[in-house]
Amino acid sequence: MALIFYPGPGRTVKRGAPLSGEGVFLKGNNGCAAILIHGLTGTPNEIKFLGVSLNKKGYTVICPRLKNHGAPLDVLKDTKWEDFYQSVRDAYMEVKDGHRFIFVSGLSMGALLALLLADEFRDRINGVSCLSPTLFYDGWNTPWYNFLLPLAIHTPLRNYFYHKEDPPYGVKNKRMRERLHNYYSNAGIDDAGKISEYGYPFFPVALLCQLKSLVSHLVSRLENIHVPVQLIQAKDDDISSVKNSQFIYDRVRSKTKEIVLLHDSYHCITADQERKTVTAKIEEFFSKIHSGTEKE
Repeated sequence: MALIFYPGPGRTVKRGAPLSGEGVFLKGNNGCAAILIHGLTGTPNEIKFLGVSLNKKGYTVICPRLKNHGAPLDVLKDTKWEDFYQSVRDAYMEVKDGHRFIFVSGLSMGALLALLLADEFRDRINGVSCLSPTLFYDGWNTPWYNFLLPLAIHTPLRNYFYHKEDPPYGVKNKRMRERLHNYYSNAGIDDAGKISEYGYPFFPVALLCQLKSLVSHLVSRLENIHVPVQLIQAKDDDISSVKNSQFIYDRVRSKTKEIVLLHDSYHCITADQERKTVTAKIEEFFSKIHSGTEKE
């Protein structure tokens, strides 16, 4: 990743309005609901394959677009992690009545929000599947200047620096990577282009401060989590290593918990080479719970 200094849009650029909504809702018929959560600066598209597959199995699927994802970067960078979590809570409130079982799954930061939901509504959430959970940016594609970021996070400089996304963009699949590269490599920092489809080509350093606060809050709550927990991560995850999954596994108090390692994917496992394997593992995990073969 390249680090970009950007003081903000010029005076002729109108500041974007806060954005929420525009998620995905698919009605099911098996009495189970699945809340799917995309990653930070991502989009519901990155978990679309999983959502459609679960819906075909009868699950009601809701994929909220996290607060201000899809809005201009100057709006997104000022969003608090609590606002992202509220988007998830709103999705839960939408499906909590009328479904006997409620499951939640999230990708990257979405996995952390999923665990928070399981903690808050521990008597109602039946299982959590964490996909490429990201507590620490320690993958093999972590930028060399990463150790300097804490200095920027605690100063006003955090509002003016952005990561420019570089290959492999979290995907090992060559065709997907080429599509992302065609967009990301030519996108300007003010370009709203295809962010609703591919996510943001730039990552505000200010959001790392929010992620750090979210991680601190979650880590203090992990020992309160007792629902079944599944963790799926690629051994070659370019963003966050498998140490992230192990960290969570070692701290949750769930009697039923597992780590599934992938061997042909990078970070965005729901859209990469082994997305069918990921979907099958999640379906199997959820099915065992609502069929009564896995109990806490």
